[in-house]
Amino acid sequence: MKEFNPSYRKRNTSAFTFLSWAGFVLAILAEYIGLYTLEEPFYVKGYYAIGGAFLIVACLVLQKTIRDNEEDQLHLKEIADESAAV
Repeated sequence: MKEFNPSYRKRNTSAFTFLSWAGFVLAILAEYIGLYTLEEPFYVKGYYAIGGAFLIVACLVLQKTIRDNEEDQLHLKEIADESAAV
């Protein structure tokens, strides 16, 4: 990205990246520790586990889609600005 945009700057600090990953891992651990200690039949635990896994995957896909759409809009705007300047 830097090669195409000289004003590009890094979006996240190392501390923010660490905090994001730590929060994500802690949330997953809390969910699955709760499932492990849940006193319900195995099929109920499995239902909640699959639901939690689906939620995690859906969140990751959604955030990637939103980010990609925003980057595409910025790229299209830059192209439109360049073609208007020519």
